Amino acid sequence: MQITPGPLSIAPLARTREPDAETMETAKQFEEMFLAQTVDEMLKSVGTGAFGGGHAEEQWRSFLARAFAEQIADQGSTGIAQSVARAIGAYEDADQGEGA
Repeated sequence: MQITPGPLSIAPLARTREPDAETMETAKQFEEMFLAQTVDEMLKSVGTGAFGGGHAEEQWRSFLARAFAEQIADQGSTGIAQSVARAIGAYEDADQGEGA
């Protein structure tokens, strides 16, 4: 049996135009949340040093993790927000294509 490939019709997954400001802000907020959770998990695995641990450290660790996450996201070096913005754009384009 021989299988011959036929023409493929694959719609692009990401739009080529720049995402609007609202989409980028939403994507950046997602990136900050994701990074905050990641950094918080990393901070759980390191020694506490002179602080000694305890309940107060656990409470304040999330604030430190959020501050680190905001700084990392502001640098724009991870590419998470850009990927999320492209995905949002692809869903918007698909939704507009179905409604047409």
